[in-house]
Amino acid sequence: MKIGVIADTHDARDVIERAVERFTTEDVAAVVHCGDIVAPFSATPFDADFDFYAVRGNNDGEWALADTVAEFGTYLGEMGELTFDGVDFAVYHGTSDAIVDALVESGTYDYVLHGHTHERVREERDGTVRLNPGGVPIPQAPAPPAAVVIDTETGEIETFELD
Repeated sequence: MKIGVIADTHDARDVIERAVERFTTEDVAAVVHCGDIVAPFSATPFDADFDFYAVRGNNDGEWALADTVAEFGTYLGEMGELTFDGVDFAVYHGTSDAIVDALVESGTYDYVLHGHTHERVREERDGTVRLNPGGVPIPQAPAPPAAVVIDTETGEIETFELD
């Protein structure tokens, strides 16, 4: 099963549309958004031919976002746990490094997915993979926006730039 991961899209409609196109091309079964969608109108393109899950980011100030996502997907709140094909995921925006580290170090999850810093991260610690796909460019993290696709059967992780 292929799982798409994205974060910190911040109302960048062009980035969101490219991500949805890539996820569709890659035939993902589900997409996980690690927060900072920002406005409800930026969530609606994810109403596509895959399951959609999202956590709340620190810039997701419009509470209507939860209602919008719930119309076609699952809004997980501040943090969520998901299992696909027996593979366990923790999803959290990432505003606290201590919480991200605790999730990774718990050994409970195969993957810890987060965003917030806009910096791409891929590291493995004691069997847990921590992934941050990055986000729209900001001065501290000028890399182009990207999305990640995880194959739960093979463990392959592929990054796709969205610029």
